[in-house]
Amino acid sequence: MSAGTRTGEGTGTGGYAPAPGAAPLSRMIAAQTVFETKMLLRNGEQLLLTVIIPSLLLVLFSTVDIIDTGAGASVDFLTPGVLALAVMSTAFTGQAIATGFERRYGVLKRLGASPLPRWALMTAKTLSVLVTEVLQIVLLTVIAFALGWSPEGGPLAVLLLLVLGTAAFSGLGLLMAGTLKAEATLAAANLVFVLLLVGGGVIVPLDKFPDTAQTLLGLLPISALSEGLREVLQHGAGMPWGDLGVLAVWAVLGLGAAARFFRWE
Repeated sequence: MSAGTRTGEGTGTGGYAPAPGAAPLSRMIAAQTVFETKMLLRNGEQLLLTVIIPSLLLVLFSTVDIIDTGAGASVDFLTPGVLALAVMSTAFTGQAIATGFERRYGVLKRLGASPLPRWALMTAKTLSVLVTEVLQIVLLTVIAFALGWSPEGGPLAVLLLLVLGTAAFSGLGLLMAGTLKAEATLAAANLVFVLLLVGGGVIVPLDKFPDTAQTLLGLLPISALSEGLREVLQHGAGMPWGDLGVLAVWAVLGLGAAARFFRWE
């Protein structure tokens, strides 16, 4: 509520006259970010995608010898892939489903008519994704260390990969949510999640696939993110410029297409 202006000087009323007006833009974005984050974390399906599934996969495949992950400890191979999966589950799958149903029920239309600009609403959604990802990464890192993970490489390369991966998946998720019906978004987002989990280098090494398939799969954002993180955290490489380039292209294409084709109703 906006602060009022003291009146009554010379009138004896001693009252307050209202001074209506929108809150500062930064405060509106912060409030919307908190709201979006709470909604994301309270949703059971989103919690399953963003926290439970990545954690279970990390623990299961690190402790049970199911897949040949090559030389070294399984957790060293799996942790970068699961971190990439966590980014995809939040920035793409979770955001696409939540935004798709908000669009269906007219939430986005009503918010678009509020004092909060539409670009600020998307900014708040992006910030809520980043907050959720930080919580995911902290949890998965703790679990990985408990399983004996020994990371290498520098934090700057990891940060760049995570930021570009988030941008790429956010653009694709918003594009899907803004162009398909909510039910179609729900089905498509979950299907893509499963397919990329299997074929994106998260759990199964890309070298297990035929040569032609390896080349094509390596161009996917999940493959670029998981392989880039693996090069840095498992093998101690410097900047994985090739993987960063792939993610940058996906980010530009996804965000550009989402901005162009997103429908608010």
